[in-house]
Amino acid sequence: MGIRTGAQYIQALKSRSPEIWLEGRRVTDVVNEPVFNQPIQEIAKLYDMQHDPQYQDSITHICKETGERVNNAFLHPTTYEELMARSQLFEIYAKSTFGLMGRTPDFLNVVVTGMAHNGWFLDQYNTEWSVNIKNYFNYIRDNDLFLTHAIINPQNDRSKNSHGQKDMFTHLGAVEETPDGLIVRGAKMLATLAPITDEVIIYSFPGFEPGDERYALAFAVPVDTPGLKLICREPMQDGKRSQFDHPLASRFEEMDALLVFNDVLVPWDRVFLYNNVEAANLLYPKTGIAQQPAHQSGVRGYVKLAFATEVACKLADSIGVDGYLNVQNDLGELVQNVEVIRSLLRVAEYEYETTASGEVMPNAAALETIRGMLPKMYPRAIEVIQIIGAGGLLMSPTGSDFNAPEIRSEIDKYYLGRDGVDSLERVKLFKLAWDLCGEAFGQRLVQYERYYTGDPIRKRAIFYNGYKRKAQFAMVDEALSVTNEFVKEQPKLAK
Repeated sequence: MGIRTGAQYIQALKSRSPEIWLEGRRVTDVVNEPVFNQPIQEIAKLYDMQHDPQYQDSITHICKETGERVNNAFLHPTTYEELMARSQLFEIYAKSTFGLMGRTPDFLNVVVTGMAHNGWFLDQYNTEWSVNIKNYFNYIRDNDLFLTHAIINPQNDRSKNSHGQKDMFTHLGAVEETPDGLIVRGAKMLATLAPITDEVIIYSFPGFEPGDERYALAFAVPVDTPGLKLICREPMQDGKRSQFDHPLASRFEEMDALLVFNDVLVPWDRVFLYNNVEAANLLYPKTGIAQQPAHQSGVRGYVKLAFATEVACKLADSIGVDGYLNVQNDLGELVQNVEVIRSLLRVAEYEYETTASGEVMPNAAALETIRGMLPKMYPRAIEVIQIIGAGGLLMSPTGSDFNAPEIRSEIDKYYLGRDGVDSLERVKLFKLAWDLCGEAFGQRLVQYERYYTGDPIRKRAIFYNGYKRKAQFAMVDEALSVTNEFVKEQPKLAK
């Protein structure tokens, strides 16, 4: 089939009946559920962009194996040009959602592409695993599927590993092997957009220890697989608020879910890793499923930071405070932060690395630097918006107030901005800013940016330790070499 349309994506959602729980009730019509409806429309737009002449050649390509047009997320880069073709896809998709949807279809399709084209690693442990992931890659590429993933264990007793939990199956693990496949039980989180996806893929961060064998898993199943339950977090919006009052929260809410597996059967041809602690711990570094998706998240984070910076600048301008030195200093800081991330992306792409298998990957150090800096830069942008907007962020009228003739004159008088900015323009800007910096929707975006890649403190410590192992500190040695002649060796004392 190749690339599908938004209508085909929505029809696929209608054809399934996953077990989705939202606010204590089971959702039976996901497409028309108010909380999910608008986010579904936003994802559908991405699928339609693949058929739009304005974008098609920038985000898709003709597959050499099938002759069908497929998304660039399925492109296995072996040249700089192919790496940049993927980068262009990432940026176009991110700008379509202002960087606010972190788990658009391109993200996990890149993960599967990386895993499938590094089957040599899985072959070291079980040749069937590499065959399975390659076949799965072909399946999602040819059907243009949308995946969610869950790779984190529930936050229970974090002082203990999975096998040390009170209940053996608090964390997702294998129960038994059957002729048809593997029975799994337990939970994983944090499955973003799970209710509106086609499939779920499971794998984990490194950190397994002896005794964790049953939890060392990687597999994929349809989201409506029997026994799989999706328990949604509390919605950040109810799906009924107007786009005038909530121009972002009404459109880009990414529902997160806990995935509960109640003795789910995973067919053997959908198992990519099982019962091997060593393989599970090496999956990330050996298959590129950290480095290649970091390119997508880096581009998305850049767009998101640039958007927040534009909002801050427009907000300041609308009320005439961007002439103050302290405000200019804060806004200048945000603009420079955007330039830092943009420059790091260009370095990551231009100084690409080529693996032994011929795969071209963005520079790891540059991408990891982005991952280290965005968790600080994005919350700072939100803080600046809060400082600039101050009490005005709490005082916006609604769209209905503008339509009430009895108070419209007061609205126009008391909510106008600087010269040239009328009340409608000012209020719309403040509502946009409030969605980003004040609403629960916006606060989730902050928390997401802090932790989507893991604990930022631990990640930075890992980055430093890696640097220390490789660093020669040659400049320090050279600087100190001139002092050697001034220190005379002390005579040894006779025993």
